[in-house]
Amino acid sequence: MKNIKKILACSLALLMLLVCIGCNNADNGDKNVLTLATSADFPPYEFVDEEGNYAGIDIEVAGLIAEKLGMTLQVENMDFNSIVTSVASGKYDIGMAGLTVSEERLESVNFTDSYAKGVQVIIVKEGSPITTVDDLYATGATYKVGVQLSTTGDIYFSTDIDDGKTTCTVEQFKSGADAVLALNNGQIDCVLIDNEPAKSFVKANAGLKILDTEYANEDYAICLSKENTELLEKVNGALKELIADGKLQEIVDKYIPAESDEAAA
Repeated sequence: MKNIKKILACSLALLMLLVCIGCNNADNGDKNVLTLATSADFPPYEFVDEEGNYAGIDIEVAGLIAEKLGMTLQVENMDFNSIVTSVASGKYDIGMAGLTVSEERLESVNFTDSYAKGVQVIIVKEGSPITTVDDLYATGATYKVGVQLSTTGDIYFSTDIDDGKTTCTVEQFKSGADAVLALNNGQIDCVLIDNEPAKSFVKANAGLKILDTEYANEDYAICLSKENTELLEKVNGALKELIADGKLQEIVDKYIPAESDEAAA
């Protein structure tokens, strides 16, 4: 009887060891696949097209980077505020979603060289009393400012509230589209967001406009785990090649027409 128990115990231990080995192999992932963490609600950088495919500047740039590294791109869609933590933990290889390099994010992840410029702007309703960024910082202002959770707009404005620079309040939403919907419904007074998706939202929603004044200028880059320095070097190398041969600019021009082209359209 004791021998049977010993045999069963050994068998169970061996089974658990095989399961653990299998789990570790799964965590390591396929070395031929480059996993991209993104939030596909930020046009023209990433979105789901009419055919249900992921599209946009970041998606195409990531695809070319994967190609240069001899890998296949795998896109993982999630809430924006989960991207940095998911990449930092090593669950995904890279993160791209119009991500701005910030001191707070640099505590968790590394960033590549910048591949694009972003401008934070403010969307309001036609006839809004908010006409410039300064109105949000006027003495006694009580406007409700909508932001996408964990974006730089959220970080910047929330910090200004904490520092006593504005008496306005911030309302956080899971997506820019949700914030714009709240603006249309009168729940908030404006939306603080990147200029390019702002253009898309204004075009799709009559009665909205973008203020002429900019809120902030920023650099977009790709985030990677602090442990993955080898991949960081490779991705940076691929980015430099895409910039040098003009491929990156071709992708940007595809999704963001030059001002002269827009005027002629």
